[in-house]
Amino acid sequence: MRMRDASVPIIIVGIVLAFIIPLPEVLLDVLLAINLIVSIIILLNTVYMKEPLQLSIFPSLLVITTMFRLALNVSASRMIIGKGEAGDVIEGFGRFVGGNDLVVGFIIFALIMVVNFLVITRGSERVAEVAARFTLDAMPGKQMAIDADLNSGLINEAEAKERRKKVQREADFYGAMDGASKFVKNDAIAGIIITVLNIAGGLIMGMVSRGETLEEALSTYTILTIGNGLVSQIPALMISSATSFIVTRASSDFDMSQDLIKQVFSNPKVLYLAAALSLILAFFLPTIPFLLLAAVLAFLAYTLTKQQIEVQKQEEVKVEENEVEEIRKPENVVTLLQVDPIELEFGYGIIPLADVNQGGDLLDRVVMIRRQLALELGMIVPIIRLRDNIQLAPNEYQIKI
Repeated sequence: MRMRDASVPIIIVGIVLAFIIPLPEVLLDVLLAINLIVSIIILLNTVYMKEPLQLSIFPSLLVITTMFRLALNVSASRMIIGKGEAGDVIEGFGRFVGGNDLVVGFIIFALIMVVNFLVITRGSERVAEVAARFTLDAMPGKQMAIDADLNSGLINEAEAKERRKKVQREADFYGAMDGASKFVKNDAIAGIIITVLNIAGGLIMGMVSRGETLEEALSTYTILTIGNGLVSQIPALMISSATSFIVTRASSDFDMSQDLIKQVFSNPKVLYLAAALSLILAFFLPTIPFLLLAAVLAFLAYTLTKQQIEVQKQEEVKVEENEVEEIRKPENVVTLLQVDPIELEFGYGIIPLADVNQGGDLLDRVVMIRRQLALELGMIVPIIRLRDNIQLAPNEYQIKI
């Protein structure tokens, strides 16, 4: 428990020291691998969560991962400019993604940065801002709804307290996400600046201090800079995507995978139409991809149709079984034994006296008598039931007590 309590402060202090202290190549490789895997874990957690508050630590986690990524970026830049090398992970990324081609590697790196900065980061920032605004605006209404449910007896004090706490946590969470999304945006800007500085500083150090030619300096430092940028931008891209998922996620009883399948691929009519469109496009565009897609969509639509028919049959069988069970149940005769305290029965000839449509006011007179007895004698007469009885003579009546 002591180590668990001290883990986060130790991590933060280590991140701060990584900005200042040069790291060995082996340690830098390990930390870069940790950064990549942690980003994947965070992204998958946002996919499998059912509501945003399940990952309420995300704003603070976003700050920690951003600091960690910048610290590694600074350490790698120090190593690239100072030594002309940055470990196996960065060099491997630069050569693998670019295929030992500087132009291809730089273009791919630039595309990833543009996608991260202009599309995902800016979109998640805007969504977080709007979500925070709407959550704060809706907070008083949610509090009043909780108080109304409490006053009407629908919930008890403990449930009301828990709901108020959840509303407060939602407001705090989306407010924190609005601010934390700025870290993601500024991290993308910092990555662009660090890349430019690495290339410029590497060329200067290679040509001035090491006596390398322009081609040699470009080959060495550009590949390392591209590798460093990719190692930092790919985790940044995953964290930005996780931020977008968590601010756009609505509360649900299922995770994102189940919601996607149930809400998008649950209507066989849509799948049949998509299959027909793919089949038509197969005559004008490459045939094999669209034919394969049409076959897959048609198979999914046929499978869903069969499943829906089976489910409908099962529901009909259950309804029939319930109806049969209701018929087989013994009749509840307890309600038949209920007897009114006072009952007035009369024959059909007296019905006009009790029928309001025929001008009868017998019921109003009975109500007035009960009120008068209550006011003058303090005696509450029970409710008097008025009922016609065809077994009586036309002008006969009975008072039953």
